Amino acid sequence: MKIMFSAGEVSGDLHGASIATAIREVSPETELIGFGGRQMQAAGVRLVADMADYSVMGVWEVILNIRRILRLLNHLTDVMKKERPDLLVLIDYPDFNWRLAKRAKEIGIPVFSYIPPSAWAWRKGRAKSCAALADEFAAIFPFETKVYEDAGANISFVGNPLVDKVHAAMSDEEAREYFGIKYGEYPVLLMPGSRRQEIKLLFPAMLEGAKRILEEKPDAVFYLPVAQSMAQADMEKMAESAGVPVRFTHDHTYDLMGQAEFALATSGTVILEAALMGLACIVLYRLSPVSYFFGKLLVHVKFFSLPNILLDEEIQPELLQEEVNPDRILKESRRFWEEPSYSAGVREKLRLACERLGKPNAAKRVAEKILDAAARYGKNKGSLGGT
Repeated sequence: MKIMFSAGEVSGDLHGASIATAIREVSPETELIGFGGRQMQAAGVRLVADMADYSVMGVWEVILNIRRILRLLNHLTDVMKKERPDLLVLIDYPDFNWRLAKRAKEIGIPVFSYIPPSAWAWRKGRAKSCAALADEFAAIFPFETKVYEDAGANISFVGNPLVDKVHAAMSDEEAREYFGIKYGEYPVLLMPGSRRQEIKLLFPAMLEGAKRILEEKPDAVFYLPVAQSMAQADMEKMAESAGVPVRFTHDHTYDLMGQAEFALATSGTVILEAALMGLACIVLYRLSPVSYFFGKLLVHVKFFSLPNILLDEEIQPELLQEEVNPDRILKESRRFWEEPSYSAGVREKLRLACERLGKPNAAKRVAEKILDAAARYGKNKGSLGGT
């Protein structure tokens, strides 16, 4: 049996590596090939294209590199024609992967989609077009399935891989010693995102909010976990200019989350990671005026942070656009130290939200579904959609 992967981003490479490892444990004779990165390669995937050679972000960058991206699409199509995999597994990366799925369908290669496009939130019509191309889907959130089921897709919720990944490596005592958290200090996390645009739009407001917090809560200490892509020197200058002492950290972020009282954080996966560690967040989201205008037209969701979406209620505060200001940040922050029952209530709701992420071993369940799909659909490859 032969399975081909396509994952064009760092997160997809990590997901692909976990799935490849699980497949090789269950079926070591299965041949794995694909488009991915070092993590997938280390897990036993023979790379037919390295995503490091095609790392492009942003609309303008994509336009500038369109010829190279089209060459990659043609190359992977040629690989499918030559290798004849029993199944093509798409891992997120929708703009590219669904073009590849169309090519696969045309030459009769069955398609399996892991982490399908977020049709539940915007462009719901995508679910129908994706359902016409993929034979099977696996979702990592329970709320993703309905829009695809309504479109006629064969989709199942397999659980979220973060459940296996997010956990503390240290005891509370070891973590407090490692991060230098002294008795009586009140640690607060600042998590402005890793992209330059996110930092530009959110970090100044976070710092102004932190400054107001310090005025009322002088025992507060601020930590900022630094991702590899973040410009720490620039953020240090911003913090110094704002008059806010910030302790920058580089590892054991989950252990740090476990010690913090709450966080000021940009919306994204980090909010879910924090929830799994029992850390409540004041969720901040700010776009450029133009992006926000078009976003309102295209995106139709009640909440924008994942724990709130999971329970369909605002279990932790969300501040959007102009609400991201020092007064509002202080107002929401104050509740955590003035109302112990509020803080405990938020943490309990986070626990309930995380229960909806499914049980551990999501990668193993996906691997089993992929192997089963390859065995079932692979028998008919070449007769699907013509050759």
